[in-house]
Amino acid sequence: MGRIEKTVFISYRRTNAFGALAIFQDLTLHGYDVFFDFNGIPSGDFETVILENVRARAHFLILLTPSALDRCGEPEDWLRREIETALDEKRNIVPLMLEGFSFSTPAISDQLTGRLALLRKYQALSVPVEYFAEAMARLRTRYLNIALDAISHPASPPAQEAAKAQQAAASTAPAVQEEKLSAQTYFERAFSAASPNEKIRFYTEAIRLQPGFPEAYNNRANAYQSKGQIAEALSDLDEAIRLKPTYATAYYNRGITRYDKGDLVGSLKDYDEAIRLQPGYLDVGHNPNNAGDDGENAEATTAIDEVIPERPNYAIAYNNRGLARYDKGDVRGALADFNEALRLMPNLAAALFNRANLYYDKGDFDRALADFNEALRLRSRHATALNNLGLTRKALGDISGAIADYDAAIELKPSVPDTYYNRAQAKRANKQYASAGTDLEKYLELRGGEINENRAEVTKMIRELNAKL
Repeated sequence: MGRIEKTVFISYRRTNAFGALAIFQDLTLHGYDVFFDFNGIPSGDFETVILENVRARAHFLILLTPSALDRCGEPEDWLRREIETALDEKRNIVPLMLEGFSFSTPAISDQLTGRLALLRKYQALSVPVEYFAEAMARLRTRYLNIALDAISHPASPPAQEAAKAQQAAASTAPAVQEEKLSAQTYFERAFSAASPNEKIRFYTEAIRLQPGFPEAYNNRANAYQSKGQIAEALSDLDEAIRLKPTYATAYYNRGITRYDKGDLVGSLKDYDEAIRLQPGYLDVGHNPNNAGDDGENAEATTAIDEVIPERPNYAIAYNNRGLARYDKGDVRGALADFNEALRLMPNLAAALFNRANLYYDKGDFDRALADFNEALRLRSRHATALNNLGLTRKALGDISGAIADYDAAIELKPSVPDTYYNRAQAKRANKQYASAGTDLEKYLELRGGEINENRAEVTKMIRELNAKL
């Protein structure tokens, strides 16, 4: 015969901390023993503290917002692991749907892979901010007030002590007022908004309601940067770091912003600090392997992203720091960073591309060739990588292969003048004089009114090619 259990685990993203704390306070007031990761558990203690406490508690509450499941498509995402553990242990799972959450939203459905798809089958409870007290009463009387079998997985003494420490810390926090819950609501609206202007408007309202909201400052910085408002982005990142000096993601994002400004010294300092603070965790939001080709010869994650802490893997931070180091002339340091990025994430096309460029500049064409080929295997539609692969093949004497690479690059991005120039040189070496002249003419046409120091030289080259016909 089952009994009424009053042990609860709250699973949530840090950006939903106000909601999690409010639920903790309500349940604790009504006699529930609640585990709530209030201060943050070190990554090395995850297995002992977090997962043991999931197993040791009867009820598992998962706070669902538009941003909550954004990383759950990744197998090592910590929120995903908490949910999967609760499923495995057959806990009483109660999805709590906060502002704007719907299982039918495509971006949310895409994250519900594998066992997480089972979340749809559980009876969810809507928790509107304006009816928070009523929702909590319904949670206690209907969703948690059910007979369950005895829990057969008591937590170890270290896990129990950690739970007590978190409970003690959370119990000293001031009561969550409606303004903080409303701030979280506006944060989620901003996260779901499509346009930068809408994001800025909603994040600004979240900050007005809760000025000490570092994640809102970080995310508003992303929206400002997407509009080219670098000064505003830097100001917001400065404030996010002031509010939360251990905020690794904000340091990382400020490193990107400073790099875009040309402040290599500041960028390196921020990347160093981000890696020092949390070498195992970083949220960067997007997949750099799917980023658009920008036609440059170096590749970083040059748009900062909205934060859904924390995401395992610091590979992208090492990749970006490698770029900053290379720009400062620290070739050895850059190579070490690209190597570390690829050790952490072997399929990171951006790091392969950047390391290939480094090898090419060093004259190590065989290694450059291998890295360019692997980067293009992972991300085939990359005109700059194809152009640079062509340069590498030409340096190795494979003229026909180089021309084929330039052809593919031009098909993808026909507006880049340097690719025509490079193809012209390969065609001239292959004695395709007429076609080489046509490419050089196209090169001059695309340069247009630009100040082009080698225009006279290219014009002379065209005359020489015509003379060979």
